Amino acid sequence: MVRDGKPEGFFYLDHRTVDLKYNVITDVYVTPGNVHDSLPYLERLERQVKRFEFKVEAVALDAGYLTTPICKKLKEKKIFAVIAHRRFHPTQGLFAKWKFKYDAQNDVYSCPNAQILTYRTTDRHGYRHYASDAEVCKSCPMLAQCTRSKNHRKVITRHVWEESKEWVRENRLTPAGKKLYKRRKETIERSFADAKELHGLRYCRLRGIKNVTEQALMTAAVQNMKKIAMHLSKTV
Repeated sequence: MVRDGKPEGFFYLDHRTVDLKYNVITDVYVTPGNVHDSLPYLERLERQVKRFEFKVEAVALDAGYLTTPICKKLKEKKIFAVIAHRRFHPTQGLFAKWKFKYDAQNDVYSCPNAQILTYRTTDRHGYRHYASDAEVCKSCPMLAQCTRSKNHRKVITRHVWEESKEWVRENRLTPAGKKLYKRRKETIERSFADAKELHGLRYCRLRGIKNVTEQALMTAAVQNMKKIAMHLSKTV
């Protein structure tokens, strides 16, 4: 596993889901450390819905899950999705992408100097390319802050499912979205912290996906027993 802010080495990832009300662990799935968090998510969500007949109304996820396929699927399923914002650092000295405004009605972008970038093509990954007029750009006073391309043309990309991602961003800024995401650190993050600090899940006892999965499932079972016992004690 090689990630910013994380130690480099050989690891396993425990992909875990918890419910909002009682913080009971509803799913555990172990993968090698080089598998991105977002890859197994939709499959694991579908598995829980089918197996337990959950009526999922909302989900709160960290920035690693902010991908267009996940946003699109959650929107299609009418699940209120709140996903943390992923900070991108633009090239130093150049305009950030958010300064280029998208006009959905005309399907064009406008630059900070009010020039139009029109649609040119869509690549194999589903990104639509919008390009400026090089003849206009080469005499623009903001050219040095816009692009460093030799042909003076600025290109902006937009995924065909970008609207789903924008919907998720809007959810995050609503009062309900802020409240839901705030609970995330009190539920799933707390669940992981307890597993590592109190139940020895910081290190694997044995190697191999099968053995690590067994350890992760047993740990989750113990945590759930404690959660259920605590809840029942309060209802007596």
